[in-house]
Amino acid sequence: MILREQESATKLRGGYYTEPDIASFLLRWVLQIQPKKLLEPSCGDGVFFQTLADLPFQSIESITAFEIEPFEAGKARNEIEALKIDNQFHNGDFLDWFLSHLLLPHFDAVVGNPPFIRYQYLNDIQQKQAEAIFKQFHLNFTKHTNAWVPFVIASLALLRPGGRLAMVVPSELLHILHAESLRSFIAQQCSKILIFDPQELWFEDTLQGAILLLAEKKTDLSTRSKGVAIIPTQTRAFLSADPCRYFEQAEFTNGEVLSGKWMHALLTPTERQVLKKAFAHPSVYRFEEVAEVAVGIVTGANDFFLVPNEITEQYELGKWTYPMFGRSEHVPGIVYDANVHRENARKGFPTSFVWFNGDRLVDLPELPQKYIKLGEKLELHKRYKCRIREPWYSVPSVYSTSIGMLKRSHEFPRLIFNKINAYTTDTSYRIQCKKFDDTTLVYSFINSLTFLTAELEGRHYGGGVLELVPSEIRKLAFPIKPANEEAVYQLDQRVQSIKDPEILLAQQDRIILHGMGFTEEECDILRSAWTRLRFRRQRKAT
Repeated sequence: MILREQESATKLRGGYYTEPDIASFLLRWVLQIQPKKLLEPSCGDGVFFQTLADLPFQSIESITAFEIEPFEAGKARNEIEALKIDNQFHNGDFLDWFLSHLLLPHFDAVVGNPPFIRYQYLNDIQQKQAEAIFKQFHLNFTKHTNAWVPFVIASLALLRPGGRLAMVVPSELLHILHAESLRSFIAQQCSKILIFDPQELWFEDTLQGAILLLAEKKTDLSTRSKGVAIIPTQTRAFLSADPCRYFEQAEFTNGEVLSGKWMHALLTPTERQVLKKAFAHPSVYRFEEVAEVAVGIVTGANDFFLVPNEITEQYELGKWTYPMFGRSEHVPGIVYDANVHRENARKGFPTSFVWFNGDRLVDLPELPQKYIKLGEKLELHKRYKCRIREPWYSVPSVYSTSIGMLKRSHEFPRLIFNKINAYTTDTSYRIQCKKFDDTTLVYSFINSLTFLTAELEGRHYGGGVLELVPSEIRKLAFPIKPANEEAVYQLDQRVQSIKDPEILLAQQDRIILHGMGFTEEECDILRSAWTRLRFRRQRKAT
């Protein structure tokens, strides 16, 4: 975990500013409705006002704006005053202003780029403000949220019926769990939601993608929303076009597609139809129907408890060490057996888990005692997960399962046939069968249908890594093809030798999906959709 004191000042205040061409695109869209009152809740250095000066803004009678940083507020104030229209500029916190007003004004349009700040980086007052915003609108709150989420909620609440909101927000709006309340709120409040999904990173230091959110508020909240449309873009060329044309011509989708995450809106109608057929197939299960998912061993200090042979020998820890794996480099295929374990040890990887299992320090030999005292010298015993147990060096909930699954993956997720019942840390999951056998589950997992649902249900961060948490894994589509250990070992060799995952999937689809009655065309559709979403995550051109 990166601590607050290790972060840059820019990241701590979420100060990633909008470029003029983006600001112009968003402004041109909201100006189409001839707004009289404009809101900018986090104006930074005033780029939206600077850009507005070059656009026809005659309809605007007043602007309300906020910027909490004094130096940036000074620049923004100069830009807004240069427009020579009535304004209420606040060098203060937008959320504080929102919560302190019983009767809030309504605006015709909202534009902006709200701060991207993790909840744990907010001060106590800001954290309470964020929670209060959720509570005010009866939305489920989580401490995993980010500052931009309550900013969008409050901004949307301030829009008059028929008003427009145009903002730069993180692409995690589409898939992250902590934004689920916001997605529901937007869908409830807005008649149409259009999202531009750029391939490139616009704010490099954020290590995450940004999207353009264009939303039009309902004139009557009792009416049904037309839903969401997502337009992928590979260049910035669209910014010079008329945003209204995109909004008018977009194909919006609603209903079950948007019941949770909005990733399904990235699929074509044909892809969604094949996916719906797959979920209705009697041999396609949800993951939770065939297996249970539990996190791996939580050590609180992996670098101390996971050791290479060199450390085992130096401190004579052999009696207290057990085989383990926890990273993708530890498992080149889908099998972890004695041969893989020996090769990892030869490479100097940390292949052993140190487990003292409640042994008293005084009962241990001199060298293991020395190793524990080394950990205390490094103040590992003061870390939260270590200090809440007694003794701190005795890790709880230690058990292994015959199937593992790495929490993160680059190309695609895998179930691991854990032949030697090695332990896994919390970088992996422990999987236990409820139906079928271990080899069948490990073998069946590699197919286009499961991989596609992994892209739809998972989340991604910088570097294009796919991460799946247990609640997301449980939703994966899982077609079942019986397989024995020999078949698993053959697949393990193919996983390691075939460098193009599409070739691997084409082979597996012919074995698994064709055998269940899916046509070649349907398999191609699923595989093509997976490739497109994978490339999107990895920011590769399709």
